[in-house]
Amino acid sequence: MKRWKCIISYDGTHFGGYQIQPNQRTVQGELERVLLQMHKGDPIRVVASGRTDAGVHAYGQVIHFDSPLQLPTEGWKKALNAMLPDDIVIRQVQEVNASFHARFSAVGKEYRYKIRTASEQDVFSRYYSYHYPYPLNDEAIKQALQLVKGTHDFTSFCSAKTEIEDRVRTIYEANLLVADDGIEFQWIGNGFLYNMVRILVGTMLEIGQGKRHWSCIPSILEGRDRRLSGRTAPPHGLYLWQVFYDN
Repeated sequence: MKRWKCIISYDGTHFGGYQIQPNQRTVQGELERVLLQMHKGDPIRVVASGRTDAGVHAYGQVIHFDSPLQLPTEGWKKALNAMLPDDIVIRQVQEVNASFHARFSAVGKEYRYKIRTASEQDVFSRYYSYHYPYPLNDEAIKQALQLVKGTHDFTSFCSAKTEIEDRVRTIYEANLLVADDGIEFQWIGNGFLYNMVRILVGTMLEIGQGKRHWSCIPSILEGRDRRLSGRTAPPHGLYLWQVFYDN
């Protein structure tokens, strides 16, 4: 039995999220369906670095699974890509030690959120970036991003449905990047709570529009109340960009 680590990309548009759900097409469901075929009906469980919601994309999601099949690394990559649907791609396959765990071995993640700021929607990118055609004060956003960095209790920036009690996380990088047709938010941290990035983005957009002052961030964090922060940005602008491990 060998353990395999894969870096995968997927277009989240037509998925009900990453994790298997009843009567929903999911990324995990497609991966395990293909592995079931390859293993002649023996189920193979796939473990990911974390879940993504319906409509959220991934450029560098990480998964692992155990298999008794004697396939070379490139053989796994070719076989999986040949059998998976077009909206999932295996970018890299690597044999790893049995102690590796896609979720519990992760030490950090990077998310990006893409926003199209042009006056007109682009019909070809409407599922891959959030159309927000309003004037934004980039400098105010950058000031607010500096206040988000560091170790904080992010209760105010996660869904009220969040079940995890420990909501302290560390944000290493929070940047505003200029893209060809708009802007991108880059978030790198040791972990993220349910809807945390989307709520942060929604709050930053309100600051950029002048609906809030950038200096409000500390009081929002200290208040530990979801009602203090901005609206949740829609899922289709969000990408799980990469996952970090000790090596």
